[in-house]
Amino acid sequence: MNWTVVQRILGLLLMMFSLTMLPPIAFSIYYEDHFWLPFVQGFGLTLAAGFLIWLPVHRSRKDLRLRDGFLVVASFWTVLGTFGAAPLYFAGGLDLSITDAVFESMSGLTTTGATILTGLDQLPVSILYYRQQLQWLGGMGIIVLAVAVLPMLGVGGMQLYRAETPGPVKDTKLTPRITETAKALWYVYLAFTIACMLCYRLAGMGWFDALCHAFSTVAIGGFSTHDASMAYFDSGLVDCVAIVFMFAAGINFSLHFFAWRYVSVKHYVRDPEFRAYAFILLSLSTIVVFSLFYYGGLNNPDQTLIKGIFQAVSIATTTGFTTENFALWPGALPALLIFASFIGGSAGSTAGGIKVIRWLLIYKQGAREVVRLVHPSAEIPVKLGNAAIPPRVVDAVWGFFSVYIVVFGLMLLIMMSTGLDQVTAFSAVAATLNNLGPGLGDVTSGFMSVSDTAKWVSVAGMLLGRLEIFTLLVLITPTFWRH
Repeated sequence: MNWTVVQRILGLLLMMFSLTMLPPIAFSIYYEDHFWLPFVQGFGLTLAAGFLIWLPVHRSRKDLRLRDGFLVVASFWTVLGTFGAAPLYFAGGLDLSITDAVFESMSGLTTTGATILTGLDQLPVSILYYRQQLQWLGGMGIIVLAVAVLPMLGVGGMQLYRAETPGPVKDTKLTPRITETAKALWYVYLAFTIACMLCYRLAGMGWFDALCHAFSTVAIGGFSTHDASMAYFDSGLVDCVAIVFMFAAGINFSLHFFAWRYVSVKHYVRDPEFRAYAFILLSLSTIVVFSLFYYGGLNNPDQTLIKGIFQAVSIATTTGFTTENFALWPGALPALLIFASFIGGSAGSTAGGIKVIRWLLIYKQGAREVVRLVHPSAEIPVKLGNAAIPPRVVDAVWGFFSVYIVVFGLMLLIMMSTGLDQVTAFSAVAATLNNLGPGLGDVTSGFMSVSDTAKWVSVAGMLLGRLEIFTLLVLITPTFWRH
C-alpha cells in the first residue's frame, strides 16, 4: 500500500474541494442574505486540513496501484462528504447537528436527494445554491468513477465498459489517461447542464431556479430550491423539460461522448443497455399513466399524462423530483415506483440503483438456464448484442446482486430496530441505497423525523450505493490488507 501517495492525493482533493465553498459567498453577497461567514469558515477549515494532509508527503510521486485505487475512491467520497457538511454546520440559522449536516452533505454529494431540511422557500439563497452545487459536483465525480475508475478496478461487472471508455484504461495503474477521459466527460456534462438551464429558463423558471434545477437534474440528484419540488412551478412545460433531461442523464455518458464526437446517434441504437433502459422507462410510464386513468378517470387527461410520465421517469432514474405526493397514489403504484428505483439508470450515468446492464445480464443468464433445462449439454454463452460476455463478468454481476440483497436486508433490520415501521424502513433503505431520495411512510417528505442512528445508517447506505458496494466492502476484508 502506497500510503504516502494516497495521503497526497487526498490532501490535494480536499484543497481543491475547499474552492467549491467560494461561489456560495458570491451568491450571498449578491442576494444580500448575510450567510457568507459559514462558507468562509468551511473554506478555511477544509483548505487547512487538506494542506496539513498534503504537506508532509507532497514530494511523493509513486504510481497508484489497484489497492491504492480502492482506498482513494472510498476516501474521496467519505472525506469530501464529511467536510462538505462544514458550511451547513457553521450556519447558525439552520441549527443543524453534526449528524444532520453530514447527512445533508452526503446526500448532496452522492446525488441521493434525501433531506432533513424544511422551509426551503425561506432558506438563504447561498445555502440553497450550495446544496445544488454539491449534487452537480457529485454527479460529475460519479461519471468519472463509473466510466474511468471502476472498470479498471473490476467492480461488480463494471469492467464491461473498459473497452468502450473514451481514452480506455487497460492496465493496473491509474494513469494520466484518466485525466483525458475526465476532461472529455466534463465537456459533455457541462454542455448538458447549460442546455438544461437554458431550457428551464425558456420554460418559465427564473435564472437562479433554472441554474439550480439544471444542476440537480443532470446530476440526477433531486434537490430543489422549494419544498414543493417541481410542483412549485405548476408548469407542464417545465415538467417536460425535466423528463427529457432526466432521461438523458440516465444514459451511459460514454454514449453521449460518442454522439458528440462523431455527430451520430447510432451508438445509442446499437447499445443493448440503452434499448433495455428505454424499454423499461416506456413500459413503466405506460403502466403508471394507465393506472392513474383507471383509478382517477379522464379528468385533466393532459395533466395526468405528464405527471404520470414525470414521476415514473423521476423515480426510475433515481432523480427523486416530485410533482405531487406519489405515496398517496392508488393501488400498487407507490410500491411499483420504489421497486423501479432498484433498476436505476445505465452504468456510466449519474443514476443510482443496481443499473440496467446488470439486470439485463441477470435476465439473460436466467433465460440461458431455462434453455439448459431442455438442452443440458449445450454450450450457450451469455451475449449482449453479438458479443459473448466472459464468465468472470457474469459471476461478478451475480456476486454484486447477492451482496446488494444481503446489505439491503441487514440495513432494513437495523432501521426497524431503531423504531421505524416496516414500510418506512424498507423505503428508507431503498431511497438511500439506490440513491433515490424520497420514500414512503414517515420519510415521504424527508428524513427529519428519524433518529440519529437511522440517519447514520442512511449515510452508510448512500456511500455503499454510490460506490457500487464492493468498493467500500473490500476495505474491511483481511485479504485487502494482507501483503
